[in-house]
Amino acid sequence: MAPTSILVDSSFLYALYNRDEKTSEAVSAIADLYRGQFLIPYVVLTEVAYLFNHAGGVPALMRFLDALATANYAYEIISNQGLIRICEIITEYDDAKFDFVDCCIMALAERLNITQVCTLDQRDFSIFRPKHCDYLELLP
Repeated sequence: MAPTSILVDSSFLYALYNRDEKTSEAVSAIADLYRGQFLIPYVVLTEVAYLFNHAGGVPALMRFLDALATANYAYEIISNQGLIRICEIITEYDDAKFDFVDCCIMALAERLNITQVCTLDQRDFSIFRPKHCDYLELLP
């Protein structure tokens, strides 16, 4: 049986490749444990690239991109149906003020029947109630 995919959020990916982050050790342990199972939404890349560029300029951004190029992750796009679901999530959870990338991950989790998300931003994901399961398991 093939291992199940785990969606990766921006906060987790940033901490994984930023050794200055205090959470880097815990994130690295999860990455080692679930090697080969990570599925990265393309929208996450934009957010993480911005963070590296903002924190360390082009050299930091290039180190991140070089590391990604050799990591051999799987990536996922947001479809038109996904955008419709994202709008539904944003509307349904209006008071929670979910961010767009988190809503993309939530919609992808439902579409792809994924129940695990690697994130350090647990607030939004712990509030969200997906259609395909009772809750999303948040790692670490």
